[in-house]
Amino acid sequence: QVQLVESGGALVQAGGSLRLSCAASGRTFSSYDMAWFRQAPGKEREFVTSISRSGGFKYYGDSVKGRFTISRDNTKNTVYLQMNSLKPEDTAVYYCAAKSAPIGTTSLSRYDYWGQGTQVTVSS
Repeated sequence: QVQLVESGGALVQAGGSLRLSCAASGRTFSSYDMAWFRQAPGKEREFVTSISRSGGFKYYGDSVKGRFTISRDNTKNTVYLQMNSLKPEDTAVYYCAAKSAPIGTTSLSRYDYWGQGTQVTVSS
């Protein structure tokens, strides 16, 4: 069992930056691939980025490439999302997720555990 708690969401102006954190409970954090998803009002939850359990492989959705960076610290059981050059269309609730299966990086159904989400609002 893994519990995930996101933090760091806020209201920020367009062009600004934020760093989200996701703290995981349990002693097996390094056994999970981690990801960030987001869900805007009236839209489906979408994949943002993921990182392999060792941190050696990262994958980004097209809309955030070059602006967002995912990282993890397995000694702190935490995954981070650094968001730069934020745009109003980045406004959403951001969710942290964990999966044990080594496949299905962008598929919501592959993820075993989810956090409660943190709100990011980007004003124009």
